[in-house]
Amino acid sequence: LSYISNMFAELRQMKKRQIVLQLVNLGLVVSSALIIWKTCVLFTNCESPIVVVLSGSMEPGFYRGDLLFLTHDTSKPYEIGDIVVFKIEGKPIPIVHRILQLHNMPDGSVNILTKGDNNDVHDRGLYEGQRWLNSRHIIGRAKGILPYVGMITIIMNDYPSVKHALIVILG
Repeated sequence: LSYISNMFAELRQMKKRQIVLQLVNLGLVVSSALIIWKTCVLFTNCESPIVVVLSGSMEPGFYRGDLLFLTHDTSKPYEIGDIVVFKIEGKPIPIVHRILQLHNMPDGSVNILTKGDNNDVHDRGLYEGQRWLNSRHIIGRAKGILPYVGMITIIMNDYPSVKHALIVILG
């Protein structure tokens, strides 16, 4: 608690120019992060070019906390064995699983069945009343990995007090 009161005391002693400078620096950091994110979205053609693996369903290939880099190349057809990230309507969190089966339909569309490497059964139980995924459900394909880098995201979501403490310390 004394840290927070000291921080506010220092803030009161700052000149207006110093406060404005701190706010401008914060704005530049946030703007830079947004520009980098939007550039990644543009180059990967993927709405979410970086995702964190949240469960152990893809072990031993990917572990909880691994950071995946995605692309969404619509010109390349899906193949059995591709690791895709998909999102089911009505569910906020995307899922990382491997393509198990593909069915090419007469109209040119593709029906997709997925399964986690560490799961015993396919994912139809996750699909909320539908039997297959199709291309509109796919966010992207995994193209790269940084092991365990995303663990900080998991810790902050599982333990909100850590997130709040980090905000106070960085503030």
